[in-house]
Amino acid sequence: MPETVLHDYWRSSAAYRVRIGLNLLGLPFRSVPVDLTAGEQTGPENLALNPQGLVPTLEIDGIRLTQSLAILEYLDETRGAGWLPGDAAGRAEVRAMAYAVAMDTHPVCNLRVAQHAVSLGATMEGWMQHFIPLGLAGLEGLLQRAPFGRFCRGDAVTLADICLLPQVYNARRWGVDLAPFPRVAAVAAALEPLPAFQAAHPDRARPPA
Repeated sequence: MPETVLHDYWRSSAAYRVRIGLNLLGLPFRSVPVDLTAGEQTGPENLALNPQGLVPTLEIDGIRLTQSLAILEYLDETRGAGWLPGDAAGRAEVRAMAYAVAMDTHPVCNLRVAQHAVSLGATMEGWMQHFIPLGLAGLEGLLQRAPFGRFCRGDAVTLADICLLPQVYNARRWGVDLAPFPRVAAVAAALEPLPAFQAAHPDRARPPA
């Protein structure tokens, strides 16, 4: 089998999600760092892998995949991970929670967006502390009406959980108070001790200085 290679950045939420997914499946992979703060994502080497100039890119099964949710759904479909419920309504519910993070909250807090906002006069902290709580408030509402359990939807890890914990990491990094979001905080607390999530943490993925 070809080697599985993840081109990632240790603090990237999207790459963090893919690390979690690979760890949950017990798939060994080699990490190739792409330093976003140094602009390596827009260099020719990364653009050849990922035309959007982003991370992550996953090389697996002889193919090259981009976009974290597309990668995770590929892994789910090809490895039988069970990250999406068996019924259409359940799948829509899990996807809605995952998308609330990955498509609504994360893009506006992406480094290139936040840096542009700073160039226009915002502060990085102010930008993050405005938009992350807005995203978490919406996610909290979705969690409140989902089937109750340890995780986002019941007691099985889903695509939504894989998205939630990296967003909570970012919230804490930028000093966002999680007290108004008790379900978000409770799910994060249930996920954090799981070995696959611990192994994917940015502190573990950070390249040596």
